[in-house]
Amino acid sequence: MTKVTANMLRHAAMNLLVQKEYSHDELASKLSYLSDDDELIIKELDRLEKERLLSNERYVTGFINARINKGHGPSRIALDLERKGIDQEIIVDALKAADINWQELAKSVRQRKFGNKRPTKPREINEQYEFLQSRGFPAELLASLF
Repeated sequence: MTKVTANMLRHAAMNLLVQKEYSHDELASKLSYLSDDDELIIKELDRLEKERLLSNERYVTGFINARINKGHGPSRIALDLERKGIDQEIIVDALKAADINWQELAKSVRQRKFGNKRPTKPREINEQYEFLQSRGFPAELLASLF
């Protein structure tokens, strides 16, 4: 078996980054299939970060925008980013920088799913409330919608 060099790892990382943005941890995981040398992988990823070719901040911004377009709320977005190994501080800063009106987004998501008619029956209210919570909209934000 061929010994994987730093140059080979860099080339593989660059090929992956050309296709889409990755977080530091995601890219490390992908590269771990090529080499068992975690120290070498981290060294190359740090080098890519210094060159601004790999950026958790840029990854998070794109991730948040994509999830907003899918109608996901801040709680779900934050949880998904945490699962991807993103630092909590980066998540909080990026969500603030997104400058989105979460209440308006929740209202829009509700209307897309259930139409313009406001729910009147407790069962309908509960169904819509639970749907929006599953999308990551916090309870205090939803209270004003119903």
